[in-house]
Amino acid sequence: MKITSRQNLLAAALVCALGATTVSAQTESIFHQPISLTLAPVEAGSSGGGGAEANDQDEKAELAKKLNNPVASLISVPIQNNWDFGIGSANAMRYTANIQPVIPISISQDWNLILRTIVPVIYAESPVKGGANHSGLGDITQTFFFSPKEPVGGWVLAAGPVMYYPSATDSVLGAGKWGAGPSVLALRQEHGFTYGILANQIWSYAGWGDQNVSATFLQPFFSYTTKTYTTFAINTESTYNWEAREWTVPLNFQISQLLKIGGHPVQFQVGYRYYADKPSGGPDWGLRFAVTLLFPKKH
Repeated sequence: MKITSRQNLLAAALVCALGATTVSAQTESIFHQPISLTLAPVEAGSSGGGGAEANDQDEKAELAKKLNNPVASLISVPIQNNWDFGIGSANAMRYTANIQPVIPISISQDWNLILRTIVPVIYAESPVKGGANHSGLGDITQTFFFSPKEPVGGWVLAAGPVMYYPSATDSVLGAGKWGAGPSVLALRQEHGFTYGILANQIWSYAGWGDQNVSATFLQPFFSYTTKTYTTFAINTESTYNWEAREWTVPLNFQISQLLKIGGHPVQFQVGYRYYADKPSGGPDWGLRFAVTLLFPKKH
């Protein structure tokens, strides 16, 4: 479908997001790997109803806790919609829909392998007046996390390689490079709070793009979840481009809610993003709307 205006694009994107129940970031940086933050407090449980209600509350608490942990033993598919505004002299908009399946695999009694993939679908208005708009698939990022099944000293830990694939259908939407590097994660959950950091480094080693890739991604995060599974979160999804010697530092303020639709657990998230630092011509601010589909194991 041809997009004829920014308003039509925004409306269509929202409709697609709301319909994502049949299907956490990327922001302006192609190396971002945001995670959705939702943690059920330790004391969450039955509200005093019957056994069915108690079981439902326990299930929600467990799902919310696992959802907060990006290396938990839970299959999930976040559909993250990002709109960034104020790009270039044309005050352009960039829309990125990140499809981010998370698939855990038990490889031993004590260890999991978690595959986290980010597939970006992008529509980018021209940053200069009179220029061409671009749309299509962006470069795919995939992380292979090896994680102990039990916390280590109260900390959830994971590490492994991150791969960067030149899958963009338009040279404007990707780097045209194969890349790889290390990725690490550490987080802690207690009393309704979650905090930690996700980090990686990607270097290019082959490809046809004009510029080499060397980028460090840092995502410290902090959140609190109420007994009704409403989460208030703040994080940064900062990238340092070593080739250009430039930072991109978006600050994200997000609210998430875990609920059930037709008996199926779903998380909805809305957020506002402010760019504290950016390259010349980068975006000023942005919005986020995400839907996360959960596929818990049936007992």
